[in-house]
Amino acid sequence: MSETVEPIKTLPLVFDEPRGRKKPPRHLADLDEAGRNALLEEMGLPGFRAKQLSTHYFGRLVDDPAEMTDLPATQRDELVAALLPDLMTPLRTLEADKGTTRKTLWKLFDGALVESVLMRYPDRATVCVSSQAGCGMACPFCATGMGGLQRNMTTAEIVEQVVAGARSMARGEVPGGPGRVSNVVFMGMGEPLANYKAVIGAVRRLVDPSPAGLGMSARGITVSTVGLVPRINQLTEEGIPVTLALSLHAPDDELRNELVPINTRFSVAETVEAAWNYARVTKRRVSIEYAMMRGINDQAHRADLLGDVLNSYGDWGWVHVNLIPLNPVEGSKWTASDPADEREFVRRLEAKGIPTTVRDTRGREIDGACGQLAAKE
Repeated sequence: MSETVEPIKTLPLVFDEPRGRKKPPRHLADLDEAGRNALLEEMGLPGFRAKQLSTHYFGRLVDDPAEMTDLPATQRDELVAALLPDLMTPLRTLEADKGTTRKTLWKLFDGALVESVLMRYPDRATVCVSSQAGCGMACPFCATGMGGLQRNMTTAEIVEQVVAGARSMARGEVPGGPGRVSNVVFMGMGEPLANYKAVIGAVRRLVDPSPAGLGMSARGITVSTVGLVPRINQLTEEGIPVTLALSLHAPDDELRNELVPINTRFSVAETVEAAWNYARVTKRRVSIEYAMMRGINDQAHRADLLGDVLNSYGDWGWVHVNLIPLNPVEGSKWTASDPADEREFVRRLEAKGIPTTVRDTRGREIDGACGQLAAKE
């Protein structure tokens, strides 16, 4: 079978958000504990109130100031305005999987739209968060990438998506009774490592012990990237053992240059080496994400090549391949692989000793699965 001859249309890569956009109001999740105290003191308010506000937000998951009865009534509005401004408004929530998958469309303060997805499984609950409104990485098979980049999100806007999911779980709004969010994946809209500072700030808020943060385990957090090599190297040195997920999608430069345009800056070899080094330093197994596209990247020879590329760094269990059946995007010519081709791809990787799983495509019917988040009103 011959490969597609029709050229793949791509947008330009965009690394920097448009200039001149107003910043969202500052929120306690943007700041560490010392920063929260200092902000209140600058405003002539008692710094120790910051801890009470943090306890309400991260510990008790309160969103109604009337429930913050330990704050003096005379100062409550001022304290809430200073550290707990409204950041985002839910416009709608769509449900799938009998209510256990919930996709929320959020409107940010400037009208930008983003989406997050809460997925409850029998043994865990995961929130998939967006880190940018839109995305500048221009991958042609992804709905978000086709929309371009509107702006970076702030640390607090990212954290708020997780806290909103935690509230829904705690209040028993998701079938299965009250529970808690155990996992966060930075796999929503945007390229997390292109908004590095805010994303690392959000990761720190998620793992900081309560009431400074949500007190989650770093091992329950996955940061995804298309392969910004300098930022992968920076993440390696952060000392936070999150899981790194590398969206590879092709094992050879010729095809990856078209599917993942960042590859024109950092080759497959450089990108995989940065991921391998992350695993070596952090002792955390890296996940290789690979969207299976019919007739594009799902050929048997590419499975063999992918296995060889990954095995060239040794087989000490540093890597795991996550095959993603491509999710349909309206108006796109890309389709998912034939199940027989998918099975053969898995067989060839496993024959080379590469642990491989096929991703569960939850939320597909509400356009909440990988590559489908487009945030339309």
